[in-house]
Amino acid sequence: MTTTPTDSTRTAVLVIDMQNDTVHPDGAYASTGAADHAASQQVVANVAAVTAAARAAGVPVVYSRIVVHPLPGLSGDNAPIFRMLAPDTFKIGTWGAEIVDELAPQPGELVLDRTRMSVFNGTEIDTMLRNLGVRTLVVVGAWTNMAVEHTVRDAADHGYQVTLVQDATSSLSAEWQHAATNFALTNIATTSDTASVTAAMKADR
Repeated sequence: MTTTPTDSTRTAVLVIDMQNDTVHPDGAYASTGAADHAASQQVVANVAAVTAAARAAGVPVVYSRIVVHPLPGLSGDNAPIFRMLAPDTFKIGTWGAEIVDELAPQPGELVLDRTRMSVFNGTEIDTMLRNLGVRTLVVVGAWTNMAVEHTVRDAADHGYQVTLVQDATSSLSAEWQHAATNFALTNIATTSDTASVTAAMKADR
């Protein structure tokens, strides 16, 4: 693991898709192995630790949710990754689309909804981060080989330094997690773990 020092004045934590349908044992994708892998990663507890450390250090916490609107077809069907979102998952206004209770955003924290994989596609996150002076993103959430990977790649292309907190992310299985963290993103992001990131934030307070 590589620990990246955290400059709280130029860093933000980005929490991706920590939703009931994504990681909860009663969520729509629990049968795929997603909930089991989330539990094995202790992803909810680890994301909670990262966000708590960020708040204590004055580091902004930004959430993003993937959502499906009621009108059929709005999420698109051009790729299997979008077809798997429809028609009964992540519906806006439903329990499945909500962020899990343990990670509920605090008052004033941004929650950006989108219908694409990358948080940088269809939201104003880039403008908002630049307005805050952010240059480094600490990324946590689900699923590592899908929305997390898409977002990390886009963040790097937009000029941000990215730290991926491996044990604060989860996927559909350990195999998918390994592929994302050990192959797909090795030349894109710095990798770290919850203990190292929270310690760095505490040291910067």
